[in-house]
Amino acid sequence: MTRAPSPRPARSVRHLGPRPGPRYIVRISPVHGRGLFAARRIRPGVRIIEYTGERLDDAEVDARYDESAAEDPHTLLFRTGPHSVIDASVGGNAARFVNHSCRPNCETRQEGDRIFIFAIRNIQPGVELTYDYSLEIEAGHSAARARAYACRCGAPRCRGSMLERRPAPRRRRGRARRGAK
Repeated sequence: MTRAPSPRPARSVRHLGPRPGPRYIVRISPVHGRGLFAARRIRPGVRIIEYTGERLDDAEVDARYDESAAEDPHTLLFRTGPHSVIDASVGGNAARFVNHSCRPNCETRQEGDRIFIFAIRNIQPGVELTYDYSLEIEAGHSAARARAYACRCGAPRCRGSMLERRPAPRRRRGRARRGAK
């Protein structure tokens, strides 16, 4: 007597098709150079990509990048701690192509010593992935130095710079008081 094989459970339709492709593609950007673009819809809160590259300490960064390279606003260095930097120009991935925007659709989040890029709102296919660089340079920099960090994002309320937002100086209300009589 032969036994009939036990019926297999039906596979869900979700698992029959091909797996979705990558979330992003690299191509020429209208903002600057190459950019990272959504290849499919990305929902808010989704971890898109890790920012990778060679891990360096401050001494290694100083040895690798001379004074003129340190002044270049197009370096691929991402600080992860007081003395720790990721250099995406060596061993970096496509995350190094995410451009700056004053109205970003992504943000960076640090988890331990790793940096990830997350969506902060719905991103449709074909839209460029951006985050606010909030770069910091030395205090008391010249206007010419600040111009090297000009923003080209085209956002309606573009602040004109990739540098970190500085709070506006507080103004005193009324007249300054002189000594009491």
